[in-house]
Amino acid sequence: MSHETVVARLKAEAKPWPRGNRYEDFSPGRDFAHHWGRTVTEADNTLFSILTLNYNPQYTNAEIARANGHPTTPVNPLLVFNTVFGLSVEDLSEGGGPFLGVEDCEYLAPVFPGDTLTARSRVIDARESDKRPAFGIVTWATQGFNQRGEEVIRFRRTNLVRKRA
Repeated sequence: MSHETVVARLKAEAKPWPRGNRYEDFSPGRDFAHHWGRTVTEADNTLFSILTLNYNPQYTNAEIARANGHPTTPVNPLLVFNTVFGLSVEDLSEGGGPFLGVEDCEYLAPVFPGDTLTARSRVIDARESDKRPAFGIVTWATQGFNQRGEEVIRFRRTNLVRKRA
């Protein structure tokens, strides 16, 4: 069988595989333990701080961080937020739909280079959208933890989420 024949057959037999959960998958109280986590490095922290124009020296200067009572430079809190948020996307919002916002974000403990962040979320509200019948509105409470199981961040976020039908 020629390469072209195999490719044509594979294309003909291929079926779309939709990614992500849909509105119907999010009943209040459902918990998600998000995938394996992410170790944040010093390079991540420095690059993120510089690229986002956050020149607070505490995040890029170990001497200033130590003078402020830290053992080394803490990780920029916005990077902590973005990392934990990113860990949740595959389970919560990968199916598509506009992001509607974050509320009640709390930074609970400093994160340092070398810490591994993990995340879990719980559905706290799900309702039909009045204006967009093909979508529902879902709110999740997300928590981020370091490798010692200490909660380092928590927040609530809301998305418009596609329905299946």
